[in-house]
Amino acid sequence: MTELSTAVLLPAFLPGLFLGFSLIVAIGAQNAFVLRQGLRNEHVLAICATCALSDAVLILVGVSGFASAGARWPWLEPLMRYAGAAFLLVYGLRSARSAWQGGSGGLNPADREPGGLLPALLTCLALTWLNPHVYLDTVVLVGSVSARFAEARGAFALGAMTASFLFFFALGYGARLLRPLFAWPAAWRVMDGGIALVMWAIAVGLLIG
Repeated sequence: MTELSTAVLLPAFLPGLFLGFSLIVAIGAQNAFVLRQGLRNEHVLAICATCALSDAVLILVGVSGFASAGARWPWLEPLMRYAGAAFLLVYGLRSARSAWQGGSGGLNPADREPGGLLPALLTCLALTWLNPHVYLDTVVLVGSVSARFAEARGAFALGAMTASFLFFFALGYGARLLRPLFAWPAAWRVMDGGIALVMWAIAVGLLIG
């Protein structure tokens, strides 16, 4: 029975895992935020768990057969698109100001107070749920591909969810390896400037897409 289950579930779990990694690895606003929190060592567990659980919920929605939500409610896509673009423009402006003023500073914990958990979680949730691309990736694409594994759709979804958990926790906790570099304030200014450009590029893509 175990061998039969493995033979059925593993061929669905691995494609889900690989598809999940392929969709999540791309540099984006959410990943940049997780990286920044990891470098500052602020609320890393909560942020990584929030991102991974959000992906798990969206993947579950897609695999459960709600990938056609956009077709049922045509107003949903433009609403999320413009709301996400507005948020990214504002957040990008904040990062650009930090890069210009050098507000992040180095990684000396004695020089600054840690940011609050609630603002960090709200920002994380906004970057996740106000990004229309996350619905295209997790709900529509993963949901559509899961139809190929009708007998093991749950295993496929579990594979995609596992990819999200592995990636976000590796990114959040692996960021500590870069801390010697980011002990220099100039490195933070470069990263904040890069985050601003990423945010604005995604926002423009949402507005003209």
